[in-house]
Amino acid sequence: MEPQGTWTPQSWQDRTAKQQPSWPDLGALDSSLKQISTMPPLVFAGEARSLQAELAQVAAGNAFLLQAGDCAESFEEFSADNLREKLKVILQMAVVLTYSVGVPVVKVGRIAGQFAKPRSSDTEQVGDLEIPSFRGHIVNDATATEAARTPNPERLIQAYHQSASTLNLLRAFTKGGFADLNRVHSWNQEFVASSPEGERYDKLAREIDRALSFMRACGIETEANSNLSEVDVYTSHEALILGYEESLTRRDSITGDWYDCSAHMLWIGERTRELDGAHVEFLRGVGNPIGCKVGPTMTGDELIELCEILNPSRIPGRLTLITRMGADNIEEGLRPLLHAISDAGHPVVWACDPMHGNTFTAPSGRKTRHFDDIVREISGFVRAHRAEGTWPGGIHVELTGENVTECLGGGDELVDADLGGRYETICDPRLNARQGVDLAFRVAELVQDFT
Repeated sequence: MEPQGTWTPQSWQDRTAKQQPSWPDLGALDSSLKQISTMPPLVFAGEARSLQAELAQVAAGNAFLLQAGDCAESFEEFSADNLREKLKVILQMAVVLTYSVGVPVVKVGRIAGQFAKPRSSDTEQVGDLEIPSFRGHIVNDATATEAARTPNPERLIQAYHQSASTLNLLRAFTKGGFADLNRVHSWNQEFVASSPEGERYDKLAREIDRALSFMRACGIETEANSNLSEVDVYTSHEALILGYEESLTRRDSITGDWYDCSAHMLWIGERTRELDGAHVEFLRGVGNPIGCKVGPTMTGDELIELCEILNPSRIPGRLTLITRMGADNIEEGLRPLLHAISDAGHPVVWACDPMHGNTFTAPSGRKTRHFDDIVREISGFVRAHRAEGTWPGGIHVELTGENVTECLGGGDELVDADLGGRYETICDPRLNARQGVDLAFRVAELVQDFT
């Protein structure tokens, strides 16, 4: 790490911090944060360094990043079954991408900490009442009452405990045989057999099947090989509530550097990426891999300056730039940024968030996204990289393992009338399990000729 100079875990407090809740009881807030600061770290610095090393391979064009999970995790829907189904989708997607692209897939979940959400306004009008906006379960409840929407600092402690439980389950699933390659492939075979797009994906599924048969013929059994039966799935979330992030920041006993031990990777959102803002100030000083959302208003000069602040030593894998420009804007908007960063020599990971720039309100009144727009944005992302000679390093998507009906289209061709079936998100619309696997096959088609 670059010498951190005047940075401290508290130095962000001297800057303007956007998107922070209006806590009514600062004494209760301080008590909750002090309690969290005495609790064990959720992740360890060495794990964050391992992720950074893997992301360095993505930056070099030798690996691909799959970052996926809930828009906002829920306190009410937390269960081992829900986590298992979400992990199942991520593993299915990773196998398809690994085989098709021909490089390792770095798996990072929006898991075990993705509780907070930025809002366009501090309040919203509900009937005759003006109440605080819902900011995620780490702050308040989605129920539209004054009491439920009042920020409650005890929720910070609940978020910590749920994150700890999620991490325990995640480690058990990924190291206990659930991620065995043969098992994951059988799930994909079932998907292909039942998908309306099955014929399109059948060739790839059969190729993977033959590869596994060849391995077995050579005496390679997946169950006996940890590389084929165990996986690493790292955690990430938007570092939005800075007091919470500070309370989980610890000095590493090996290197002496500071790490935010709430997750392996943290990112800065489009609404909080001001160069002189509190979020950039906080994250520049921690040793974790860092992400930053890049929207259509970003200029090349601004992006270079952001890179210089967040990664002055130009450490490969340290910084991931997550584009979110919309399907109609991505190719034209991204190319100048790719050119600027390439010329400046910054070793970044480029990932595409095809969700947030393609949100609209359906005739039914529900906020949604169309699968075809999501694919179009990724396609434009890939074309821009091809034109500039850079590596389209990954995707960043919001999804669930449940059979929800929140995004239109996909192989099952969900339409507006279907949205009311299982529209369960507490914030933004997510791809369901089948749409997630469908997307992996589509991305595989787009990226496989890069390697």
